[in-house]
Amino acid sequence: MAEAADFQGTSPSPARRWLRRTGALLAGAPLLAGVLQLPISSSSYAAEPSAAAEATGSRTVAVSLDSLSPNIPSDGDTLTVSGRIVNKGKQAVTAAHVGLRVGPTLDGRSAIDDAAKTNPYAGTEVGGKYVAKFARLAPGVPQTFSISVPVDKLDLGSDGVYQLGVTLTGRTTAAAYDQILGIERTFLPWQPEAADTKTRTTYLWPLISTSHMTAETGSNEQQTPVFADDDALAAELSPGGRLEQLLSLGKDLDITWVIDPDLLASVDAMTRSYRVQVNGSSTTTTAGTHQSVAKQWLSKLEKEVEGEEVVALPFADPDLASLAHHGTKVTGSLSHLKDATTAAAITVESVLHVTPSTEYAWPVSGAIDPSIVKVATSAGADTVLSRSDSLQETGALPYTPSAARPIGGGTTAVVADARLSTAFQGDMTVAGNSTLAVQRFLAQSLMLTRQAPDKQRSVVITPQRMPTASQAQTMAQALTALQDGNWSESAELSAATKAKPDAGATTRVPSASVYPSSLTKQELPQEAFTRIEETQKKLNSFQVILADKSRVVTPFGRAMDRSMSTSWRGRAVEATVYRDGVLNYLIGLTEGVGLIDKSEAKLSGRSATIPVTVQNNLVQGVDHLVLRLTSTQPSRLSIGDGAFQEQRVAVAGGHSQSVKFTTNAHANGRAGVIAQLYTEDGQAYGPAVAFDVKVTEITATVMLVIAGGVLLLVLAGFRMYTQRKREAARQAALEADAVPTDDSAEHTPATAADDADAESADETTDDRDRASTTGSSAPDPEHPSDPSPDTAPGVTDPSGTGERVDR
Repeated sequence: MAEAADFQGTSPSPARRWLRRTGALLAGAPLLAGVLQLPISSSSYAAEPSAAAEATGSRTVAVSLDSLSPNIPSDGDTLTVSGRIVNKGKQAVTAAHVGLRVGPTLDGRSAIDDAAKTNPYAGTEVGGKYVAKFARLAPGVPQTFSISVPVDKLDLGSDGVYQLGVTLTGRTTAAAYDQILGIERTFLPWQPEAADTKTRTTYLWPLISTSHMTAETGSNEQQTPVFADDDALAAELSPGGRLEQLLSLGKDLDITWVIDPDLLASVDAMTRSYRVQVNGSSTTTTAGTHQSVAKQWLSKLEKEVEGEEVVALPFADPDLASLAHHGTKVTGSLSHLKDATTAAAITVESVLHVTPSTEYAWPVSGAIDPSIVKVATSAGADTVLSRSDSLQETGALPYTPSAARPIGGGTTAVVADARLSTAFQGDMTVAGNSTLAVQRFLAQSLMLTRQAPDKQRSVVITPQRMPTASQAQTMAQALTALQDGNWSESAELSAATKAKPDAGATTRVPSASVYPSSLTKQELPQEAFTRIEETQKKLNSFQVILADKSRVVTPFGRAMDRSMSTSWRGRAVEATVYRDGVLNYLIGLTEGVGLIDKSEAKLSGRSATIPVTVQNNLVQGVDHLVLRLTSTQPSRLSIGDGAFQEQRVAVAGGHSQSVKFTTNAHANGRAGVIAQLYTEDGQAYGPAVAFDVKVTEITATVMLVIAGGVLLLVLAGFRMYTQRKREAARQAALEADAVPTDDSAEHTPATAADDADAESADETTDDRDRASTTGSSAPDPEHPSDPSPDTAPGVTDPSGTGERVDR
């Protein structure tokens, strides 16, 4: 960014005051001649050639500036500075004291960078009673100090950013005269009156964590979620934890909440019954126990975001740069980004009961190139959060422009200020680091406003994605001071996005060749996206057979989103383990539905049925499956009417089903048979089961036995037939004997004996007839209506062709 007007708005009076102080020091205080390292004036170095050597001596005692209050002083305030000193030398330091020194105002934002980097220093010690004295500093023994100075004693002039030094002056046995043996430098923003035009400042407050949930769920109706780890997340949610601190501190700040829906989903799952893997095993789990802390944190968050602006990142915060540089080479990868964006809004609304904005895409470190912008906007986002060290100013603007600017194709880039965004990335557990970071942040913010004090601008700040608890505390301290300052006012991200862009601001997206190599090294490889797509294909073929697809589509869909999360950067091994775990678990589920292996089958006849068993070990039923049985030698063994036969299959959860196929043997020997499950769209499901069918021809002995049996049946039938004919002839003869010989109408009555004989003969004939038909010798009851035999007496010729003979 151009710094051509870093000097704008700076009054010359501080420079003149600094020159007067310098002259007085050179004239009356020889010890300070070695202290004043004035990079602005080369004559100062000429007057004191020993200055460089004296600078080395200033490292003898380490000075730590642990606190400075107030961070932005005003008229009538008292500035209190406290810290620690440690003698790093080998000799004791005597007659020592700690004092404050105020240097001139700095001219521009680059001057602040230079001052922090090269540690230039100049200034006059306030002195007098505003010092902390130490008679002796033993080597290696730390001591604390605290100095309070009324602001009016600092001799501050016009508004601006002043250098502030804390120095340790003392003597050693090697140099028995006063000299500066230690120094720490910082910045003092001075703006006692409200600025005419304040800078609108938007600060993003990220609630993002690493991925904790797996794709595994319980077999119960509630689908109890399974965590790979819950202790780490619980520690972040507990009092003093990272996420708890972000929430507690953020509630008192004017910020825009930026939330990863995966974090909400994970915490929400922890509020109910859940399981945790034991040593990373998907087969051994234990009950989760952190419901209480999860409920407290989530309830608190829901209250804090009510009525506030909430930006939802795509589910699990996908790594847009990795996706653009490697994922687009794998078919289907972009579809996961769209699914993650859709899931984001649903998750936030269902958990927090607020409607979030999903129009923002946030690449890692705000670094962009054309491919990243294309991918970022492919899922519906029309605003990309970039940073000024990526989309750098190449024009001649004499000030830092507003964040929003159009970059073509209807896309807006919101360019966060890099200096302010990276201010708190160090180790903020050290009090000295935290204090210096806060003061530098405030100094840069004030200097940004003073670049063009009459021009309204919107500035956006995007800190690191997952600040530590100490970083969050330092950020909150700086923001609280900034909100109490006189040059800045808070604004929401949506307002910064809609602000009128500066006409001269850069809108050209940098090329891929200038994308930072340090970021490239941490990107997810192409193999990661190949693995994710393999999981998706496996899921596609699996879900079509399920009675309730949602039981697998939702957990595995979210798990694939987590597989491409930005949080895996720097954790390549853990990322690989997670992706492999998702795929292997899915494979295990698909193998729960399949065919049971068969041994060799024997077929001793010309036709038979072959059973094939389909087993379903899932908790839900499966349908839309087709089982195909195919003969590899249809000329020897055919299935149904041809080489193969198919049957629909539906199996309830936890059951198996035997499917029978009709086979026909055409020749002796072995015939190969293959059983294979297919989905309704013709895709093979699971491995095939192959087995042999041994066909055995009917032997001659068996044929002789069968033929003998048939012959016996024929002979028995013939014997019964001849007996029947003889009996019929006898009966006819008896009837003929009963007829009178004359033509008179008188008849001789039959005797009782004759009637009995005739009745007996009729019964015998009927019993034989029934025996011939039913194969039973038991007599049937007599029926009066039974007709008389239709065979004439004395006829011995064969029956007519219309008579049925049972054999």
